[in-house]
Amino acid sequence: MRALIQRVSEASVTVDGTVLGEIGSGLLILICAMQGDTEAQADKLAAKIAKLRIFKDDDGRMNRSVTDIGGGALIVSQFTLAADTSRGNRPGFSAAAAPDEGNRLYDYFADQVAAQGIPIQKGQFGADMKVGLLNDGPVTIWMDTAD
Repeated sequence: MRALIQRVSEASVTVDGTVLGEIGSGLLILICAMQGDTEAQADKLAAKIAKLRIFKDDDGRMNRSVTDIGGGALIVSQFTLAADTSRGNRPGFSAAAAPDEGNRLYDYFADQVAAQGIPIQKGQFGADMKVGLLNDGPVTIWMDTAD
């Protein structure tokens, strides 16, 4: 699985003018299931993200996790994280999981993040979403379970 994690002061996701999810301080997690991904990879990624120390402590150092600060997570599916730009100018997305499997793993991943004690909000798999965020830092981290 691939994830792009952004530390945010606030974030929201809207579909057809309706806000589906919004959080205050926490993490915006853009997530993509890749071909061959399993629940074990989702488990590992969710646990790692929950413990990722990217929030400031009292001394201004990145030393606290989203659980430490009581923050939330807005989890948005984004198959374009599977983009292959090695040939030509049009990205290919064949490395992404098939839609049914991608949706299943997206929901499973979100459940695993929630199981870490993090309040979650979600986007809508496969929808044309509008994501708004106020990146805090900015802090943006790329994670890939294949690495």
